[in-house]
Amino acid sequence: MEIKPFLHAVLDFLFPPLCHICRAYIPSAGPVHICPACHERLQPIDSPLCAVCGFPFVGAGDDHVCGDCSTSHHHFDAARAAVVYEGASRDLIHAFKYRNKTHLRRPLALLTIERLSAFVRLRASDLIVPVPLHRKRLRSRGFNQAVLLGELFSRHWEMPLDRHNLRRIRWTEPQVNLSASDRRANVKGAFFIQNPDAIHGRRVLLVDDVLTTGSTVEECAVMLKNAGAVDVTVITVARALQ
Repeated sequence: MEIKPFLHAVLDFLFPPLCHICRAYIPSAGPVHICPACHERLQPIDSPLCAVCGFPFVGAGDDHVCGDCSTSHHHFDAARAAVVYEGASRDLIHAFKYRNKTHLRRPLALLTIERLSAFVRLRASDLIVPVPLHRKRLRSRGFNQAVLLGELFSRHWEMPLDRHNLRRIRWTEPQVNLSASDRRANVKGAFFIQNPDAIHGRRVLLVDDVLTTGSTVEECAVMLKNAGAVDVTVITVARALQ
């Protein structure tokens, strides 16, 4: 008997692979550990979508620029998310962020890698920058979810991760219950680049877990572009469509 299959069999017996969402046993779990039924509940974001902000359109057709992006200037150059932020994906992200289930970064990152690797290669980014937390929230939560995701993206896409250069220097109220205009005002001036030389001339992959109105990543992109980034591409696991 080969050693590796034997060890896998023993591990599966002692620690049976369970779906991260429904906790059902998965005979052939694979690296993501999400059963086929739950995987079907995850709503992927596919074309047609806005070529800039990545918001999906209803129906068929080619990607094109949405009405908002055609009349508004974004400091980020493109944004994409892997899945819609509702149902199973929202449950996974909430468990990851708010219930200290940090092991869930792996299935969330792998889902994103599976869906967005081709797009990331086309963007030719050369530096990963996670959206930072304020030190008060970091102390409370114990980790920055964007950094944990960025570490896995860095390994897979073989791209350096700059954990500390983009900093959140002002406390902001949670965005969840704010309107779009209040979200923009809430994060205005909240970020700072500590070492602009490390950003100048780079193509930055800005990473976060969820994109809602885009106010946070837009303000981060302002700072990155002011520091000399030639391109800012936003990658998130999920995107809210409401």
